[in-house]
Amino acid sequence: MMNSYIIGVDLGGTNIKAGLFDAGFTAVEELSILTEAAEGPAHVLERIRLAVKQLTEGNGIDLQQIECMGMGIPGLLDPEEGLSIFSPNFPGWEQIHIVNEMKQHYDFPVYIDNDVRVNLYGEWLHGAGKNCRNLVLLTLGTGLGSGIVHDGKVLYGTTYSAGEIGHMNMYRDGRPCRCGSSGCLGRYVSAVGMVNTFIEKLAAGKSSVIQSWTNGDDGQITALMISEAYDHGDELALELMHETGRLLGFGLANVINLLNPERIIIGGGMAAAGDRLLGVVRETVNGHALKLSSGRCSIVQAELGSRAGTLGAAAYAHQKFKG
Repeated sequence: MMNSYIIGVDLGGTNIKAGLFDAGFTAVEELSILTEAAEGPAHVLERIRLAVKQLTEGNGIDLQQIECMGMGIPGLLDPEEGLSIFSPNFPGWEQIHIVNEMKQHYDFPVYIDNDVRVNLYGEWLHGAGKNCRNLVLLTLGTGLGSGIVHDGKVLYGTTYSAGEIGHMNMYRDGRPCRCGSSGCLGRYVSAVGMVNTFIEKLAAGKSSVIQSWTNGDDGQITALMISEAYDHGDELALELMHETGRLLGFGLANVINLLNPERIIIGGGMAAAGDRLLGVVRETVNGHALKLSSGRCSIVQAELGSRAGTLGAAAYAHQKFKG
């Protein structure tokens, strides 16, 4: 009997990450190729098929040995229909029926889901959320993404958009958000949000060691620099990290009171800040969430890092395939 394999694909605006996994979810190979999103949807789908070809042919595996394939797609989608409705960083990407497109090339089933939920499947089934029945994942990167496991099931909602924690309103008249509202949590607690807040504080007359690193060019400031300045004892970086941690803490206090999770996992590039950020988050949660709920909820860093997308896509597809 031939061995069977599962493919997981994590579609990003810059790179397509793909992984080939055996039945035990051990990686046979993981690779990354350029997305070339500017070339249009048909070209991107062709690039995904190229990644699949490299994984299978490169490892001497026949397509008949592929049990199923899962794909994490950014933006709005209908996972049951296999339809990507809109993806903001992909030109011309509207109403793309990914599953039907893939059916023309593969006999094995293909499943799609939102890229953050795919990360959630990865951490829940194979990472920091193993054995949890009530779990929340936040990915802190350019923006703030999130997903929820409630009573052992991933929450989807009426339009498959449940769990948009990044769009909780934290300030009635705050920064405008692309969602149409303003003051959303993700406009402050994200890499872009932190940098914007930092630049606002500099404009208000505060100073930082970062100004000497960038020769006064605010456009060069990154969230990583803020973490490094924090480690240098920079007062403005300390102030900003504390403010950001408190704001996230208040947001998570609301999440804990509403959903009563046993674990909240913080992933994404900003998670590298570690306890610089999470120490204040935990302190704020402990002071403001319901005591019984917060006492049973741990706030931890993600385990899988950048692998959560490919492994999660494969794990999600396997769950769908098994029904």
